[in-house]
Parts: sequence; structure tokens; C-alpha cells
Amino acid sequence: MDFELHTAGLRAAKDFECDALVVLVGDGRLTAKDPLSILITQALKSGDLETTAGKALSLFRTPGMKAGRLVLVGMGDGSARQVRKAVAAATSVVARHKSVKRLFLCATKALSEQALRAAVLAVGEGSYVYGTTKSKPEARHLQSVVVGVPDADALAGALELAKSTLSGIELAKEWANRPANHATPTMLGQAAQALVHLPHVECEVLGPEEVQALGMGSFTAVAKGSQEPLRFIVLRYLRGPSKDAPVVLIGKGITFDTGGISIKPSAEMDEMKFDMCGAASVLGVFQALGELQPAVSVVGLIPTCENMPGPQAVKPGDVVTSMSGQTIEILNTDAEGRLILCDALTYAERFKPAAVVDIATLTGACVVALGGVRSGLFSSSDELAEQLLRSGEETLDSCWRMPLDDEYGEGLKSNFADMANIAGRAAGAVTAAKFLQKFVDKHPWAHLDIAGTAWKSGAAKGATGRPVAMLVDFLVRRAAGSAGRKKK
Repeated sequence: MDFELHTAGLRAAKDFECDALVVLVGDGRLTAKDPLSILITQALKSGDLETTAGKALSLFRTPGMKAGRLVLVGMGDGSARQVRKAVAAATSVVARHKSVKRLFLCATKALSEQALRAAVLAVGEGSYVYGTTKSKPEARHLQSVVVGVPDADALAGALELAKSTLSGIELAKEWANRPANHATPTMLGQAAQALVHLPHVECEVLGPEEVQALGMGSFTAVAKGSQEPLRFIVLRYLRGPSKDAPVVLIGKGITFDTGGISIKPSAEMDEMKFDMCGAASVLGVFQALGELQPAVSVVGLIPTCENMPGPQAVKPGDVVTSMSGQTIEILNTDAEGRLILCDALTYAERFKPAAVVDIATLTGACVVALGGVRSGLFSSSDELAEQLLRSGEETLDSCWRMPLDDEYGEGLKSNFADMANIAGRAAGAVTAAKFLQKFVDKHPWAHLDIAGTAWKSGAAKGATGRPVAMLVDFLVRRAAGSAGRKKK
């Protein structure tokens, strides 16, 4: 989908040729006397329109307007959160009409950079259509969006950031939404290799023999129950100053999770195709980086395999040796995400990273704790945590910092290995993070548990593309900070 900025206000909007005109109406009185402003004032006065975010009034063939459809929608105080809600409501109206291919969007008050990004992402979310595995895929009807602003040049950079972020989100959603037989570890490796067409993106995909030679006994154990061979994907985007260490992103890539021998209940097990949303988000981030080209160095690691109850599957009570040399007693084979991530965390040390962030649909306990609103954030570094929290708030892709007290790790003790892979039901999201923390002690580390935010169930079932927006903003800010230090 194409987005562009146009220097135009309400007075010019009525003459813009498009299939639908969407006007975001903020709090406050309109004093202008152009036809559109007068119409909005009358609609507000009559009570047919409210400035409450998301309240919409749809009109057809409005006299004096070149647009076939006119949607007036409240945006409250004009904050990014309110704008997202408003644009989502408007897009749900216009996206129903196949005739709407070109949209013009403007507002009664100037949009901030953050609000513009929220608007672009909301249009993308509202018009997104999955069709890869459908015999007659429905095409996305909305093809072009023009945003009218007081000064297009001033917001050009914000628009490019928003467009690239949306591109990354949609790549993440595409791979997360695919059924497991259309998103195997091999296919995920091919998707990563396809990103090398973007400038400065490099990719290497390791197979079972190479992974075993590295000593990744924990990762290898999880993959043993499946006929699908594992893959270990290494992505590189190196555009930062040569002296700057890279940020390493690690995405959990369980392309289907049956639970293994500790098999899951059958109800809603189909949603375990989403257990690779962490991996999908890393692919999405690299898509966005390749388009934006910020001056930052990033390495992406994706350990990917299936967790199946095959003849060779790891059994409860088995002890495996991780790449770090630490041994793990596997008490529950359904706690497999941490088993593949721990070896990737050890592998990350070879890059001498400035920071490591792992992203995983790791625990149902995090869903219980935070629901589908905020991702769980665990970190050994206050500075890194604050950076991620800030980017989460800026992009409306928010997270919440959770504790890592040493006492939470007590339940991971084992009589037969250096540690167990589970510690009971209490504080399950925290004890999972404490397990991962045992494999990181040389650099700042953060763990994002996205089990509650990576996808939606029910009628709206599908991947959300989170936390691509947060991570892209985090990396772009690091690039800007590095540039500022260099200039100074």
C-alpha cells in the first residue's frame, strides 16, 4: 500500500479527488468558514457527530465534495492513542467498500509525528488481508493513502519511519499467520534469505549438523521429535560506526508446538502455529531496517524447529547439555521455548553485543498476568529496560517491566542437573525469565514475553505483528543517539 503526504488543510480537502475522505475531528471549536468546517460544526451541534475518539459519521455523495464517501470521526485530544482509535474506526468503515481504493486523510488540528505514525499503522491494520493459503484470496482494496498536513516536508521523516515499520509488521504477520505446513523451519530460513535483496542485510542459515557441531544440545533436543529439520538463522545488518557493538535480537521460532511428550490439550492447539511470532518479529524488524537504512548495527538470531512427540522426542526427566556447558533437566517438554533460546543466548556472546533482546511467546503465565495489552519485559539493565519501555509507549506497542529477584530462581534447582527447565506454576513468566538469565551475564539483556500480545483469538484471530514497532523505534533511537555522540 502506498502512503504519501500532501500539504493541505480542510479547505483544500473537499477538492481532492479520492474514493473516500476521512476527517479526524478533534476537541475544540472550528472557526473557519470553508464548506467542510461548516459541515463539521453543524454535525457536532446537531449531535450527529462527537469528538470522542472512534465516534464516526459516514456520508455518501456529499454535495460540494469530490470524494465519493466522507467519514467524519472523532479523535479527542489528538494524541497518538486517540488518533489510532479514530483511524481504526474510520478504516473499518471504508475498508468494507471494494470501491474505495484511494483515501485522503486529514485532521482539524495538526498531527504530531507520533500521531502520524499511529494513523499509518492503524490504516495498515484495518485494511490488512491474509490470503496466502486461500484458493481465492481476497485482495486488499485500499491501495493508496494521502495524508493532508500543514507542512508535508516537516513530517517526511516520520512518514518514512511509519511506512517501513508497517512493512515490517506486515511481514511478521504474514509468516506468523501461515499454517505450520506453510511455515516450516526450512521455509522460515528461506524467508530470512529473501531479505538479502535489501541493502546491507546479510543472512546465514545453519542446519542440524552445524548446530550440533556448535554444541547446542538443548536446541537439538527439542527438534528431535520432528521430521522437519531445525534451522538456526543468523541475520546481520551492520551500518553502525565500526567501534559500536551490535544489538542482538533473538526470536523464538517454534513453528508448531504440540507440547512434545507433555502434550497440550487439543482445544485451540491450532493457535500454536503462532509460537514462532518472536522469530517473525525479528524478520519484520530486518525488513524495516533494510528499508529505513539507519546507522545502527543489528544481529538477528532465530533458532527454529517444531516441538513434536515423535519416536526420538526428548522425554520428561531427560538431561541435556546446553551450548554454555550447563546441564538441564527437562521436567516438562512443553517448556521448550527456553530450551532453544538458551543456546541462542550463548551463541550471541561471540558478537560481543552492546545489548541482547530476546522475543518469545514464552509463557501462558504472562497472559494471565498482563492479558493482551502489554508485553512482559524482564531485564538485567535498568537503562536497556527504560529504552524499551519508552519505545513501547511511543509506538503504542507497550510493555510492562516484571521482577527478576534472585528468590524466583530457587524453584529451578535440580537434583540431577545444573538446573531444571521449569519451577512450578507460581510466577511462571518470572521463573522462565530467570532460567534464561542463567545464560546471560556478560552484557545488558532484556526478555520480551509476547505470549499475550503476539496474536488475537476468536473472530479476530490472527497475528498482531507486535513488537516490531517497539523494536524498530528502539533501534532507530539508538542510531540517532550514536550519531549525536559522534557529532559531539
